[in-house]
Amino acid sequence: MTTILLVEDDAILRDGLTELFSREGWQVTAAASVREAREKLNRDVQAVVMDVGLPDGDGVSLCREWREAGETRPVLFLTARGEEFDVVRGLDSGGNDYVTKPFRMQELLSRVRVLLRSGTEPRPVNRKGFAVDRERMQVLKDGEALNLTLTEYKIVTMLMDHPNVVPRERLLEVLWDEGGKFIDDNTLSVHMSRLRDKVGAEHIRTIRGVGYQWSDTSSAASSL
Repeated sequence: MTTILLVEDDAILRDGLTELFSREGWQVTAAASVREAREKLNRDVQAVVMDVGLPDGDGVSLCREWREAGETRPVLFLTARGEEFDVVRGLDSGGNDYVTKPFRMQELLSRVRVLLRSGTEPRPVNRKGFAVDRERMQVLKDGEALNLTLTEYKIVTMLMDHPNVVPRERLLEVLWDEGGKFIDDNTLSVHMSRLRDKVGAEHIRTIRGVGYQWSDTSSAASSL
């Protein structure tokens, strides 16, 4: 059974999220502090959902501590702060994603599902001149890091991770704008257009009516 470590000091929110995750069929191990989180991160946990502000420390520092110790399981931050500094600080500490309070329950569930899927996928990705550095959240082309936004990075890694077509619906499910709202279909098309400029149009195929596919060849360019 999938086990989530939920680190949240607000008892009402913690109980609500425990019930939400349990309805998904996940087992929840709850903690209300940094100390409890350290004690309860055991071998059964597949992912961590953690508040940034905790009574005896903060989730960002704890995540950094775990990463430095070699811990690789995905971490999603819950934060009441939406400033870019806090978001960047969390991701730089080794966090995989974040949700800003107040959030929609379906939004949170979707993000956690993505973390659980990514935890089962092979980490190294190399595709004919391209490589993904997951620790630094970078995509390298011929050894040079591309100047990608976080959203563009997520799109590219999803495409490179999957040898087959990635449906538009799946991309829309996991990609969110900075305000925590779903990215709509038109916005996704804009992101794809910008990505083609950065990685080369020949590497992103449009499968009309279905989605997108990464291509290693130079003959697969397609319009939006």
